[in-house]
Amino acid sequence: MLVLDTDHLVELDLGSMQGASLKSRLEDAGEEVAATIISAEEQLRGWLAQIHGRRDPHEQIEPYRRLMRRMDFFAQWNVLPWDTASADKLIELRRQRIRIGTMDLKIASIVLVHGATLLSRNLRDFRQVPALRVEDWLQ
Repeated sequence: MLVLDTDHLVELDLGSMQGASLKSRLEDAGEEVAATIISAEEQLRGWLAQIHGRRDPHEQIEPYRRLMRRMDFFAQWNVLPWDTASADKLIELRRQRIRIGTMDLKIASIVLVHGATLLSRNLRDFRQVPALRVEDWLQ
């Protein structure tokens, strides 16, 4: 299974050149593809912050449209949950004193629990997580 980090999801959704290349590679790989609920949370928080940062209701129209598009996007995806096994893995990783951000550590926990490979640009941080397979397919 391949799990896309937020940076890969964004490029795929935008349909950029890198996103188109990523889509082709994913199709050729023939593996199950997923996202995590943590990536969904990160993106939804970003759109909500944009909405709430604007007083003029007309300026909220575009961020709401993008939020709706993002919700539709995730509705079509296999989104891996945050569950007991993931929480236990997070506690285990924290005991190892791995120094990366909490959201990234949560993503790593989910990916490890599922025995998957993470696709991310953030190789520097994710390579600190023991046994986590991580690759950057946007290079």
